[in-house]
Amino acid sequence: MAPMQGQPEARRWWPQHLLLGWMNLVLTAPAIYLFVGLSLVMRQHGFSGTQMGVLQLAGLPAMLKFVLAAPVDRWRLGRSSYRVWALLLGSGYAAGLLLLAAHPIGDTAYPLLFVLIMLVSLLGTWADVPINALAITLLPDSERIRAGALRAAATSLGSVVGGGLMLLLHARWGWAAPLLVLGAGMLSCVALVPFLGSYQQTAIPAAPPRVSIKQCLSWFSVPRHRFWALLLLLYYPMLGAVWVYLKPLMLDAGFAPGRIALIVGVFGGVVAAISSMVTSRISRRIGAAKALPLFALCDLLALGLLSSAALMGWGHNALIGAAMLVALMLGASGGLVYGLMMQHTREHLSALDYGIQSSLFVIGRTLIPVFAGMVLDWGGYGGMLATLMAGMTVVWVMVRVSPLTALSTRSQRGSDAAATSPESQSQTATR
Repeated sequence: MAPMQGQPEARRWWPQHLLLGWMNLVLTAPAIYLFVGLSLVMRQHGFSGTQMGVLQLAGLPAMLKFVLAAPVDRWRLGRSSYRVWALLLGSGYAAGLLLLAAHPIGDTAYPLLFVLIMLVSLLGTWADVPINALAITLLPDSERIRAGALRAAATSLGSVVGGGLMLLLHARWGWAAPLLVLGAGMLSCVALVPFLGSYQQTAIPAAPPRVSIKQCLSWFSVPRHRFWALLLLLYYPMLGAVWVYLKPLMLDAGFAPGRIALIVGVFGGVVAAISSMVTSRISRRIGAAKALPLFALCDLLALGLLSSAALMGWGHNALIGAAMLVALMLGASGGLVYGLMMQHTREHLSALDYGIQSSLFVIGRTLIPVFAGMVLDWGGYGGMLATLMAGMTVVWVMVRVSPLTALSTRSQRGSDAAATSPESQSQTATR
């Protein structure tokens, strides 16, 4: 009887899930277009490889999301503070995209282009904070794994939109067209923010929490948070690094560029999106303590099959199959990680704690591919894939033996908040 009662309860949240999914899609697609798809446009306009590489530095605000999250929690803008912040920053993000659309790449000096793209990156990174903090306060614990799966699906579809469809728009209608479409999508997100409901009306503190470096560091005082921080740096980025170098690997294997774009950019994104949704049911059924090692083992198997197909000459069809398996596990692992990020937050500090975790995730997703590229230059694809497999093996052993990966419950989150409160810290210092 319990499952029958739980199904209507779960269905009640689907409108909110779909709204949040759309918001994450329109938040993600512009970043993917600017930092993945735009390199093709820049090459067509004669930009050097160095200029294309330096432009990636415009994405640095994503690593500092915890800094941008601090004022969102520090300055309360009424009873619906996260909504107001989302409206303001979402509108700013849309305005930044429209401003960039007014500066054609062929007529704009490179320094100004860099500044404009960094501005868009800053506003997009900042707008992401209150929207996902709102999702954390909006959804009950039972719905957070599903929300993480939907966010991973939105990210995968964002790669299809930003890395594929927007390039087609540019080829057909020029520089402004994709940016205008992306800006319009962001405005639709802003218009939908007021329609997000609320799960519980938590009491607003009499005074806003003192958001400081000490508050940031106190998040790490909880033992399972420290372990989770290590997983954010390593768990998903190991497989994500393979996806970064999959296109050049297939190019060197003899695939045509257009075929690679279709296989990896479109089919791979769709497979990852579907996978994140389907595997979320497994995650919720067996729990994170079992899902983390299971998915890590599957990640390792996907890496092993891709390595075998690429290095042992199994042929194009085998390489495509292995690539789709990697995409499948990217969706599964990404959905699990995004869902668990919602479980590691403190009451009234959702934006800050989400910012800390997101910054760690971006740092790992950025630095591990850089290291993998260095290994690629030194030891070829064999050395790079072997190194990433070794790293994924270490991650699997970590989540296999650690008892700290269980999903948080509301009571656990409450104990986290108590453990990091000023009173508990002063008592610890006294002892």
